[in-house]
Amino acid sequence: MAFLRLYTGDDGDTHIEKMDLATQPDLTTLQAAKGIVFRAAQPGRFSDWHNAPRRQYIITLSGQGEIGLRDGTVHRLGPGDVDLAEDLTGRGHTTRVIGNVPRVTATIHLDG
Repeated sequence: MAFLRLYTGDDGDTHIEKMDLATQPDLTTLQAAKGIVFRAAQPGRFSDWHNAPRRQYIITLSGQGEIGLRDGTVHRLGPGDVDLAEDLTGRGHTTRVIGNVPRVTATIHLDG
């Protein structure tokens, strides 16, 4: 399981921090949330440069996705991977559904 945090750096670009429960025990406490949305996106779906619309967890339930950064790096997400999207400002990131099956996600909208 990968646990990634997307955030906007001082340079205005989106960066990714790898997180884990051992080094960030605050993740094991109850998180306040507004609700949850389930989505399915077809293979090849591409979202050009964008920011997260709110703080949210995106959990990949099935299929695969990629997050692209301005520096050219690409991070893959598969079943069980969690993405904490906090890049609300700046130049953003891209997302793409890869593979040959839809990517099904659970997006949890966070308070604050």
